[in-house]
Amino acid sequence: MNKPLVTVITPFHNAGEFVAKTIRSVQAQAFSNWEMILVDDCSTDNSVEIIEKFLHDDNRIKLIRLEKNSGPAVARNTAIEAAQGRYIAFCDSDDIWLPDKLDKQIAALQSSDAAVCFTSYYKMLVNGERTDRIVAARPIVTCKMILRSNYIGCSTAMYDTSKCGKVFMPDVRKRQDYGLWLRILTQGFFAIGISEPLVY
Repeated sequence: MNKPLVTVITPFHNAGEFVAKTIRSVQAQAFSNWEMILVDDCSTDNSVEIIEKFLHDDNRIKLIRLEKNSGPAVARNTAIEAAQGRYIAFCDSDDIWLPDKLDKQIAALQSSDAAVCFTSYYKMLVNGERTDRIVAARPIVTCKMILRSNYIGCSTAMYDTSKCGKVFMPDVRKRQDYGLWLRILTQGFFAIGISEPLVY
């Protein structure tokens, strides 16, 4: 398989309890050609200290620190601006990827005309325990469908900049990921879903 670069975008604010597990799940990917851009939205806990330890051991991991608390849309857009990858993937700082996620999504995007790929995912308890509850991905999401509801889980999703270019999230405090999918799919693109849960 062709090995294009994937940029993984992770905004965080006071994520010290979870972020190390999130980073390790990205490091455990079978697909290894990635960069991970973590954006600190002015945390007051030990999040930055935890992440700095990863920076010394893995040069694929990068940290950007915002000067003022600006919300997840600004944090994600800052990372999108800095992204070098063809594929832009999102992983929130309290979510976990399963090891085959990137491999399977890239294969799906390279074998279709879709601009976005997303997956089913498991629900997880706050202590990190995975539950049996699965939120199932629809096989396809079109512009008409996304106008009705957001069927795309943010931490499961990636988009292909070679098809739709770099697209940024609207600067709103909530549901900015929904705004991103609206911006992409209303350009005439569609999204494909992988039925296997690859995130929790």
